[in-house]
Amino acid sequence: MNQSVPLEPPGARDITAGIAAVIFDFDGVIADSEPISLASLRDVLDRSGIPMSLEEVRDQFLGKSLRAITEFATQRVDGLCATDFARLWQDALFAEFRRSLQPVPGVIALLDRLEARGIPFCIASSGTFERIGIALEAMGLTARFPRILSSELVARGKPAPDLFLLAAERLGVTPAECLVVEDSLFGVQAAQAAGMRSVGFIGGGHLVDVQADHSAALRAAGAAVIMASFDDLFEN
Repeated sequence: MNQSVPLEPPGARDITAGIAAVIFDFDGVIADSEPISLASLRDVLDRSGIPMSLEEVRDQFLGKSLRAITEFATQRVDGLCATDFARLWQDALFAEFRRSLQPVPGVIALLDRLEARGIPFCIASSGTFERIGIALEAMGLTARFPRILSSELVARGKPAPDLFLLAAERLGVTPAECLVVEDSLFGVQAAQAAGMRSVGFIGGGHLVDVQADHSAALRAAGAAVIMASFDDLFEN
């Protein structure tokens, strides 16, 4: 699927009216990392005594922080060390990032359009700074993102608004002037709580087989427009 799919007005052009800054989620929006992330997490959960299907892992953990995922695992397995679980997953994940991670199609062209318009942008992700940094380096995009925020900076991760409100403060704009680009329900809910407009993005590789259902869920969570491609966003 390679087109914008607005489920309701406003459309791609209308959603950008009055926008002074863009806040990007990272996994599944900048980096096409979720297929790698979810598959490696499923494998590590299984090895730790928590068997789950890939679909269950996606539904349970998409958009969640490492801290939240680790808490889930340690609460279900007696004696499981949080540090050991986190490092086991991260080691497997980062090795695969360095081998095969690619940007989401169309995102580099979108960054070019934002820079040409003088619109600042940042990453605000549930991922750790370590994860984001390794992924950006693997894709050769480190220099494109001088502003990176992680849930490590706030007490409450998504769906709480804390991270996005901090991002607006760092960008020097009001929440109402921000457009959030998110692929997860928790992220769209966080944008809603922060008083920001959001694009529900469904173009990541992890959503290929569930685009229709995920679109409906993102819309119900408050996404103003649903897009499967960045082609029309800030195109004029």
